[in-house]
Amino acid sequence: MGLPTGNDPAAVRRRIEALEHVLERSFVIPVINRPVGLDAVAGLVPVVGDVVTAAMGAYIVWEASNLGMPKWKLWRMAGNVAFDAALGAVPLAGDLFDFLFRSNTRNLRIVKRHLDKHHPLIEQ
Repeated sequence: MGLPTGNDPAAVRRRIEALEHVLERSFVIPVINRPVGLDAVAGLVPVVGDVVTAAMGAYIVWEASNLGMPKWKLWRMAGNVAFDAALGAVPLAGDLFDFLFRSNTRNLRIVKRHLDKHHPLIEQ
């Protein structure tokens, strides 16, 4: 089954949750039992990996804008993505940072709080 289409809050939430999962928790590193995703793995590819994952993070912000979220929340989310992209671009230290700082998880949390407050009947 594919991702839901449409701009209704439930469909947007499911798409954001799916993308966050891919970017931050796609698989678990066996020895340390830590979930990682495309953001940390793609960050190992200089420049291109960070650009691709930043664009995917920006897509989450765009989806959030479809919910009519306040501009300040969207700016906060964009700041999370920009901070992740900027520090993730630093060789070696940026790779460790990508492993620890999960901008997309933070942004998903912002979206969920908004939806829980403004659209409380959406299935979770």
